[in-house]
Amino acid sequence: MTDMTAPAADAADLRGRPGAGALMAEQMAEAGGRREKRRDIRPLARLIPYALRHKGHLALAGFWLIVSTATSLSLTAAARGAIDHGFEGGGQRLNLWFMLLGLNAVFLGVATAVRYFYVTKTGERVVADLRKGLFDRILTLDPAFYAKMRTGEVLSRLTTDIALIETLMTTSVSFALRNFLTLVGGVILLFVVSPKLTALVLLVVPLLLGPIFLFGRTVRKLTVTTQDKFANAVGFAGESVDAIETVQAFGRVRSAVTRFGEAVESAFESSLVRMRARALMTAMIIVVMFGGVTLVLWLGAQDVIAGRMSPGALLQFVLLSVFAAGAVGALGESWGDVQKAAGAMERIDELMRSEPAIAAPATPRALPSPPIGEVSMSAVQFAYPGRPDLPALKGFSLTVRPGETVALVGPSGAGKSTVFRLLLRFYDPQSGMVSVDGVDVREADPVDVRARFAWVSQEAPLFSGSASENIRFGRESASEDEVRAAADEAQALGFIEALPEQFDTPLGERGKSLSGGQRQRLAIARALVREAPILLLDEATSALDAENERLVQAALDPAMETRTTLVIAHRLATVLRADRIVVMEDGKVAEEGTHHALMALGGLYARLAELQFRAD
Repeated sequence: MTDMTAPAADAADLRGRPGAGALMAEQMAEAGGRREKRRDIRPLARLIPYALRHKGHLALAGFWLIVSTATSLSLTAAARGAIDHGFEGGGQRLNLWFMLLGLNAVFLGVATAVRYFYVTKTGERVVADLRKGLFDRILTLDPAFYAKMRTGEVLSRLTTDIALIETLMTTSVSFALRNFLTLVGGVILLFVVSPKLTALVLLVVPLLLGPIFLFGRTVRKLTVTTQDKFANAVGFAGESVDAIETVQAFGRVRSAVTRFGEAVESAFESSLVRMRARALMTAMIIVVMFGGVTLVLWLGAQDVIAGRMSPGALLQFVLLSVFAAGAVGALGESWGDVQKAAGAMERIDELMRSEPAIAAPATPRALPSPPIGEVSMSAVQFAYPGRPDLPALKGFSLTVRPGETVALVGPSGAGKSTVFRLLLRFYDPQSGMVSVDGVDVREADPVDVRARFAWVSQEAPLFSGSASENIRFGRESASEDEVRAAADEAQALGFIEALPEQFDTPLGERGKSLSGGQRQRLAIARALVREAPILLLDEATSALDAENERLVQAALDPAMETRTTLVIAHRLATVLRADRIVVMEDGKVAEEGTHHALMALGGLYARLAELQFRAD
């Protein structure tokens, strides 16, 4: 009865992954269209609420930022005093002025260190909160979202883009604010020292701002394009590494390396264009800035010769001009970092603004307590997102009473796994109603609905922790005895105890150190320890050999007796134990009854059973 396996079409739908090539083309189109239209830094405003959570540290960072900047500028006043007054009386006061300069330098070092600590600490705290918030949002998005965006793309935003924000918050912001305050304070002092020369200096400013704004937009645009191309490369690399055995088995290693290399080179070419634009911007700023300052200082020297300015005042003006000019140049560099961070925040913000289609209502309806263990689907019409013309369920109705075991069978593509996804509320039907314990799942909190189920999927995904951690994934509060009992019930205790560290043995990424059957038994143990009133078994014993299937089935029997159970199965050993068999075809209920009644009917079930007998 091999036709009664879970449908490949259902599995593809449930994973929610279209072809990699199609997704890459779709993401490239996104990069070339929607994202490039934004040319401002408004996405960075999303960081403000995170920063305001730490007002104390933010205030301390701001205070020491002002103090360190003021101390830095005061060096110029001390230097002026040393030149103008230190040589009076044969240089008797020279030591005093240089002592003041030394003390100023020491205090500047202390203030700068404290500023660095609080600015960096605040920035790291904001980034940590952002990273947690982004991951929280990622895990709340439903399968329909991941049908449009690859996992590698999501991870790129969680890592690479967050790293750009981290650079901004821990380094660039402090650098930019310090230089901005230096610029403002320096210009004020320049006016105090020499209004005429300062006015001439300010004439240079428009010539400096031009390259910054002209090339800044180009740099940001190229940065977003580079990030998108790199994200595509990372996404493809993730797929290739995840399916490494398939890649090697089909001899596609060289092809995968070539394709990844082309993606990396494409990202590198985009980076080169961005680097050329930024280098040209920096060169223009430096030429205009220092050329203008040289001209102004020459005029200042003429004032000293004419007696209109003291040598100390000229020295102070020179130092302040250097500080201000350096601040302008640094702000130009910082603007590039801000543009890069804005591009990254735009991509992060896209995830943060994404709302799951499946969410709790404003006032969720409580499920009955204690649980009843009843599920019902009435006239359900459902098509997966992106395939509205190919409904997976067509007016499907089913009621499973408390404690009843119902088997869903049927040919591939009949919609069996889709039933499970709707019960778990990964999707909502376009019409009809799905209820758990008499409550429409759309009126309840999805977390409460899913708490009523223990699910064993056909793929049985595990995590990279230990065997104990994987079983406790079903219920974190499970004691060691309960974990051991669940493993024993699932016939997993034997191979777990044979592991080097038994229950504490790391299983490797996705449990790949175990065989398919061992992973399946751990998944069953994970479901058993959950102690949920409704058990969903999607080909739960498909990866087991005949002997282990018999043992696991013997363990599942008592668990099924105390729970409401829905089973997707193709082997008669499982089907025969069901109180009722629902035969599905083309998204509808074709037949319903016991094994003997359906065999006597001579319909679809009888034909599928005959095919299995022949295969056996």
